[in-house]
Amino acid sequence: MASVAVLSVAGLSVAAVLIWQAFSQAGNPDPLAPHLGFSAATLDIGVLVFREGLECILVLAAITATMGGSTLGALSTGGSSDDYRRPVAAGAGAAFIATLVTWWAAIGLIDDLTQKMSTLNLQAATGLVAILVLLVVMNWFFHKVYWTGWISLHTEKKRHLLDRAKTPEASRANLWWGFVLLGFTSVYREGFEVVLFLQSYRLKRGGRIVLYGVLLGLLFSGVVAVLTFLAHRRLPYRRMLILTGVMLGAVLLVMVGEEAQEMQLAHWIPTTTMPRFAQLIQPWMGLWFSVFPTVETLVAQAVAALLVGGSYFAARFEWRRQR
Repeated sequence: MASVAVLSVAGLSVAAVLIWQAFSQAGNPDPLAPHLGFSAATLDIGVLVFREGLECILVLAAITATMGGSTLGALSTGGSSDDYRRPVAAGAGAAFIATLVTWWAAIGLIDDLTQKMSTLNLQAATGLVAILVLLVVMNWFFHKVYWTGWISLHTEKKRHLLDRAKTPEASRANLWWGFVLLGFTSVYREGFEVVLFLQSYRLKRGGRIVLYGVLLGLLFSGVVAVLTFLAHRRLPYRRMLILTGVMLGAVLLVMVGEEAQEMQLAHWIPTTTMPRFAQLIQPWMGLWFSVFPTVETLVAQAVAALLVGGSYFAARFEWRRQR
């Protein structure tokens, strides 16, 4: 019921925004208005942050899943389940702070680079890093390794710590720091990916839009975290990952189109216009979806779509073959 209520509130919120926009714009809004680009970019950032936040929640849920009172109550250290959930939570909080520190360090590094190279070259370089991050996030083989390797590594480490806690010579301080490190690594990996991705958006659109997008993603991640850890609800995580994966696919195509255009402006790649497509591709398509009538931008987006789609179908074929 709680998840249905959350989805209902989200749907009503979207409907309210559409109604407000219709009244404020006296009907259909202008597709070329700059504030729509701001909203689209904010949504793109929010989707990525929510996706990474969802994966953090899944890892933390896997770690704390078997930390029940019946399991830990019999430990020789005399600790309760809360004694071990707290250091995991402390590690996750420390990872969030470390992510903020990494963000400011990345800003300082990139600002120093802006004094040594042109803005267009720097935007093109950071855009390539952002696309690589998204390609890794969207790669289905990577996620197979992620779920079978990364989560298994954390659950195995948790099991090892719990087994150590049963021995008389176990140090409570060492166990506590072990669980802190477990929570830290569960969150900081995703936070580091987000930091790398958002540098490109910060250079192109400024820090305010990044802040709004991050807050939007953290809001939805917080809702899922509350339902998971406080309300103890089993949410359809698999469907949520598939939905955010489809949305990230659209974000990837937009970013690839923008990156190809920036590389053209920085004279990294040539610009081959297509007059026939120029009549079909309207200016608002470039603003909303970064679709431009040039060979390089369209080919880049097609290659990105083939990489993501190909990895999905190849992973699906491999899964069926193994079954």
